Amino acid sequence: MIQVVWEFIVKEATLDRFLQAYGPDGAWSRLFQEYPGFMGTTLLRDVENPRRFLTIDVWETVSHRQRMLTDAKARYSELDDALANLTESEDEIGIFETLPT
Repeated sequence: MIQVVWEFIVKEATLDRFLQAYGPDGAWSRLFQEYPGFMGTTLLRDVENPRRFLTIDVWETVSHRQRMLTDAKARYSELDDALANLTESEDEIGIFETLPT
């Protein structure tokens, strides 16, 4: 299992729209749900900076995510463009694998 972590600094005026689009039932999650291997999204808010968020998208494997990125390339770009005005910054922190316990 892998977890893809993104960091966002959200514009204050767009907080409500951001929460709707990036939460577990938001536009990104709905797009990802159409593809095999997607296991869900978690949205985290920084307790010290209420405009800073992390999203964690969980996939079974890197190849599942890569297949989605290839197959949904146009739709992914359209959604990214449509929501770009919600944030001041957006950074992919990385792709992390879950280690066995």
